[in-house]
Amino acid sequence: MLQVLGLLEVYESGALTVVGFGGREILDQFSLADYRDELQKLIDDVDCQTLAIDLTGVRIVPSGMLGVLASIHGKGVDIHLYNADEEIREVLEITKLDQLFALHEVEV
Repeated sequence: MLQVLGLLEVYESGALTVVGFGGREILDQFSLADYRDELQKLIDDVDCQTLAIDLTGVRIVPSGMLGVLASIHGKGVDIHLYNADEEIREVLEITKLDQLFALHEVEV
């Protein structure tokens, strides 16, 4: 069941929480604090252990957002990224974040 929570689309919540960004091509730098706050509140509210993020349609992820995800991972939450495009995968490889986050491709 899709629920829109501010900037995030929440497909599932609980120990496994699945979120997306509504197909936005660029995750806005100016909304970074809002994304961080929404993700942290969601994780805390549902006792999330695994955060699955659908990047379908997203072309640019600001470095600050990658920092937010690394910080969440550092708090013990597994991060799974789905459908990251080629450029995002390349950035993850260069920064070695592909070793922190599980990368997946699925048909949508």
